[in-house]
Formats: sequence, structure tokens, C-alpha cells
Amino acid sequence: MKLTFLVIGKTVDSHLQVLIGDYQKRLGFYMPFDYICIPELKNTKNLSEAEQKEKEGELLLKQLATSDYVVLLDEHGKEFRSVDFAKFIENKILASQKNLVFVVGGPYGFSESVYKRANEKLSLSKMTFSHQMVRLIFVEQLYRAMTILKGEPYHHE
Repeated sequence: MKLTFLVIGKTVDSHLQVLIGDYQKRLGFYMPFDYICIPELKNTKNLSEAEQKEKEGELLLKQLATSDYVVLLDEHGKEFRSVDFAKFIENKILASQKNLVFVVGGPYGFSESVYKRANEKLSLSKMTFSHQMVRLIFVEQLYRAMTILKGEPYHHE
């Protein structure tokens, strides 16, 4: 299985870039991992929130294959403990899922077409995080899930 993390807009904080890059590298030891960043839309001041979500949605959908299992990181999604998230990943591996794609939308969330394409929604917390921080938190949780599945000492109960 391959893991893909699809985001809109680059990570601007250099400290976060370094940390995200470190976890990307670590994840590569467990399975193929792609971090795909779609450039932010230009001239969004002339767009309504709905128009911006639609345009971003079109860009996101172009990145997805029909066979991809798509999980949106969304505030209304299911919450997991880290161990349960590891089991979620393991179940996708055992189901021979070819590509598991996790998606972070733009500042206003996802368009209806992206919600329709998604297989599931996942929430990292009831708290709100910046899109920049979500990236770091999520790649760390992916790494933690891999270490849990391999029985490595990174995670402590």
C-alpha cells in the first residue's frame, strides 16, 4: 500500500517544513509515502468562499485516482486514539488497498464534490489547528501508527 498526503498550499513556516520533512523521511522506511502540495489559488479576493472551495475541489479531485481510498481531515470526522488509528491503517493494508489518500482542504474546507468523493472523514481533535500545524500533527500520527504496527518503542500506552 502507498500513503499519500494531499494538501492545498505550501507550508510557509520553515521550522514546520523541517519537522514535516523529518517525518516524511521516517515514513518512507515503512511504506511508500507521497506528500503532494497543490499550489494555493491566486486572486482569491474576488472569489466567494463557495467559489474558492469549488476551485480547490477541482484541483484536489484531479489528483485522485478512481481506486484511491480517500480520507478527508475534517472537523466533523471520526476521532481515533493513536492505537485505533494504527488499526485503521492496518485494516486498509489487510484489505489490499492500493493507495490511501489523506486530504487537507483549503481555509474554507471542502466542496460538496470532494465530500461526495471521499470514503471517510477523520478529525484530529475537537480543537481547531492551523492548516500549517495540521500537517505536522498528521504526519507525526502516521509515523506513530507505523511504529505501533511494528511494535517499536516510539509510542507508550
